[in-house]
Amino acid sequence: MKFYLLSIFAFFLVTFSVNGSNGALSEEVYWKSKLPHTPLPKALQELLLSENAGNESRFAHAKDILESKDSCFHYVKPYGKAHEIDKKIDISNKTTIYLLYNNLHPYKMMNLSLTKSIKGSKFLPRKIADSIPFSSNKSRDILDYFSIKPASKEAQIIKQTIKECEAPNIRGEDKYCATSFESLVDFVTAKFGKNVKAFSNEIEEEIKKKEYTILKGIKMIRDNPIVCHKQRYKYAVYYCHVINATKAYMVPLIGDNGSKAKAVVVCHSDTSAWNPNHFAFQVLNVKPGGPTICHFLNNDAIVWVST
Repeated sequence: MKFYLLSIFAFFLVTFSVNGSNGALSEEVYWKSKLPHTPLPKALQELLLSENAGNESRFAHAKDILESKDSCFHYVKPYGKAHEIDKKIDISNKTTIYLLYNNLHPYKMMNLSLTKSIKGSKFLPRKIADSIPFSSNKSRDILDYFSIKPASKEAQIIKQTIKECEAPNIRGEDKYCATSFESLVDFVTAKFGKNVKAFSNEIEEEIKKKEYTILKGIKMIRDNPIVCHKQRYKYAVYYCHVINATKAYMVPLIGDNGSKAKAVVVCHSDTSAWNPNHFAFQVLNVKPGGPTICHFLNNDAIVWVST
């Protein structure tokens, strides 16, 4: 199966390279056909395969997946505890993406880690992504395809990502897991049409941990946007969702070394349906249905609004 799919991938990679117009990748052509007035965000452009991509460059290595952050929000009720895989959580760690809305103001200082959720995975062409199983019922086939040992932590992460995608929506949520660039674009345009604007973090340098101060000039982007989080997986998969009672903001920051950034912050005023064991509740010492909770996004997350 693995050899067969890799052969198909090589065929389509050549075909898509030939069919690109003026050297553009097929994904870029697709983007322009669906979202002609929206610039392609850098965060997504970096995930497209180049024409000279090697056979293994599209897949994340085990180290990338194991060391990456949990990118999904882990509030779904069916899971007994948030962060099932990463059980050792140090809530005394001063680095956190979470804060209460009342603390989202100028001069607030935070230790942040504004990085990508996972660096090694790229988008697969849609026909290839659709040919690879993405289902809990096919987990053994998926692990065999990627030569992952069933008892490994990497296998647990792969299974958990799929489980999160398959879990029922929480109240007020509409979600979709996009396994290709084209399916991501299709979900956004199905919700908002062709007049769309995309936002992501804008930073001068990516550092795992830095003390930032919020500056004046916080701007609300829109309420109830589509938020897409990059998942821990062997190739690029995005967990996209729209949640009621949600607002997105663009927040200017300055680091302790003088570097500047603009980060996207999403705030949720209704947390009553979240998992009671959600990490945010532990960090902020609040309960479901309590005060509005905000969180910074990873650098490869995208926020979409209609214009």
